[in-house]
Amino acid sequence: MKKLIMVKYAELTTKKDNRAFFINTLEKNILSGLSGYKVKITKDYYRMFIDLSEEDIDDVIKVLPNIFGIHEVAICYFSDQKTLENICLLSKNIIKEGTTFKVETNRSDKTYEIKSMDVSRQVGAYLLKNVSNLKVDVKKPLVTVNIEIRKEGVYVSGEAIKCSGGYPTGTLGKALLMLSGGIDSIVAGYQTMKRGVRLDFIYFESLPHTSLEARNKVIMLSKTLKKYGNTGKLYIVPFTKIQESIYKNMDNTYMITIMRRMMYRIGELLAKKINALALVNGESIGQVASQTLTSIRVVNDVSNYPIIRPLATFDKLEIIEIAKKIGTYDISILPYEDCCTIFVPPHPIINPNLNHVLKEEEKFDFTLINEAVENILTIDINKEEIISDLL
Repeated sequence: MKKLIMVKYAELTTKKDNRAFFINTLEKNILSGLSGYKVKITKDYYRMFIDLSEEDIDDVIKVLPNIFGIHEVAICYFSDQKTLENICLLSKNIIKEGTTFKVETNRSDKTYEIKSMDVSRQVGAYLLKNVSNLKVDVKKPLVTVNIEIRKEGVYVSGEAIKCSGGYPTGTLGKALLMLSGGIDSIVAGYQTMKRGVRLDFIYFESLPHTSLEARNKVIMLSKTLKKYGNTGKLYIVPFTKIQESIYKNMDNTYMITIMRRMMYRIGELLAKKINALALVNGESIGQVASQTLTSIRVVNDVSNYPIIRPLATFDKLEIIEIAKKIGTYDISILPYEDCCTIFVPPHPIINPNLNHVLKEEEKFDFTLINEAVENILTIDINKEEIISDLL
């Protein structure tokens, strides 16, 4: 008998010809997430099994739910001896005295001589006879004994732990997340990673109007996604000259709209340099003045690049709930202003006019865009070091 962790795949089971690619990527992500442990993984198209020291199982089982591409994990008992007697003995490990239970059997090895229902019936009878104070409850049991009879042997497991689901991070390309220090953008990043997308981050900084504490806050936020499989870089854009130029020379009510248009221009230039396939942001329709449909349309006008808005239809309470679940909320509410919260006009335009924006932008020195891109600071989140040769 051997004690293993069974991994059940999430949406990648819907894949056909490229299913092996998704499973292999999931294996790499699991090995990366468990780099501090000595593990051996075996896998096929339906399950993955992690063989490791029994003393590490309780710790590892807490790490796996954070890895995208996994539907459920469960501790299971394996034996290559598929006799009914041995299956009964394995099943006894799952049951405690004084509980309600049922037995479910999946017989993928169709050459096995006993049918699934008969295995369940006989194992159930054995448990009732050999474990005190048990009661069968086929509708709402406290414990379900899951038996899987496969070619290589039999696996018996109990309660499964629900995991994050989605696709393994890195299976569907790379995107550039427009990361602020607020609650929304990092949640948008999490939701995007869940769809198999690896992220790099872009942050707009306006020293000395913003602080190094605000920068460190963003670094902390980007690091929180590492446990979900991200291995990206953080690009810090010096945005001070651009923001000051907008503030001094343009219609005050349009300042946020024009500022965001400049951000999208820079974001697209950077995305193309680093081969990111899309931009991602944390916009939620109508949440603030710059996120009305009219505003989004006017801002979008500067770019033909794909822009993903995972939170477009989420309300603030839903976003906060996710932020608390993934451990970013307490960081996001630290009181350090980013460039989106300084120079905010008292009455920002809600329904900007594109022609007026274009007229205002005639006052802008667009060489500042290239200057900002050329002076981007790059931080490798994994190595936690500044990279001097930027792009």
